[in-house]
Amino acid sequence: MKKKKKRNKWKKNIYILIFIILILGGSITIKKLLKNNNKNNITKENINNDKNEKKEETKTNVNLEKAPNNYQEFIKLKDGEYLTSKGYTLSIKEGIAYIDNNIIVNKTYSVPNSYQPQNPNEPLTGEKCNNCIDKEAMQAFKMMQSDATSLGLSIYISSGYRSYNYQENLYNRYVSNSGKEKADTYSARPGHSEHQTGTCFDLNSIDDSFANTDEGKWINENASFYGFIIRYPKGKESITGYQYESWHLRYVGKELAEKLYHDGDWQTLEEYYGISSSYE
Repeated sequence: MKKKKKRNKWKKNIYILIFIILILGGSITIKKLLKNNNKNNITKENINNDKNEKKEETKTNVNLEKAPNNYQEFIKLKDGEYLTSKGYTLSIKEGIAYIDNNIIVNKTYSVPNSYQPQNPNEPLTGEKCNNCIDKEAMQAFKMMQSDATSLGLSIYISSGYRSYNYQENLYNRYVSNSGKEKADTYSARPGHSEHQTGTCFDLNSIDDSFANTDEGKWINENASFYGFIIRYPKGKESITGYQYESWHLRYVGKELAEKLYHDGDWQTLEEYYGISSSYE
């Protein structure tokens, strides 16, 4: 009988011990939950603070004067920062416009007649130079050209850098042949040509037939992988101010080019940045 009582007492002690352990474990769990909850609250506070800081930044940007709608407005602006309709900061330095370090040249934005590429692949040689384009752009082109060649395709630069004077003579010739209104749909006025910046070039035949060639189709699908965009896409004439040019490539870097590719429905710099392209 004594042994049985001892066993019962031992069992009772075990139950008490288990009960104490459960209480302690629950207490630790509760503490962990409270600790995690505090962490979550701190994280939420940090997120909210970040959001508030971003709102403050946006408010600061909103105070900037709006970017110009046409060339007549652009030439009146002083050097400084301006806000585009998409919220990008457009910087004007020495009369030249930039967004994210990309030089902006179209009907609204121009460059002075003395402007030359900042980083030419070769020393400028004369009024027109196919190889005198930006070094980075030329390196990307050579890589693209090599890959095209491996597929049995032939792409080459027909027109690279053009000086202000060269573009002036070219534009005037087009005006004499087609009239100013028509010429403005396919040729840039002097100072408004991307060719003067050294960031763009024309490929192969420089005519509408290029789009239907194997080379033209491949360029349309693959140029963005190398950092190039179709600068004047089909169906965007009213936005860029120019007719569709399947042969005209502009170098903007891989990250932006792949965004502008837009799953095959090319976006323009004007659409992406929220800027205009208009002389008047």
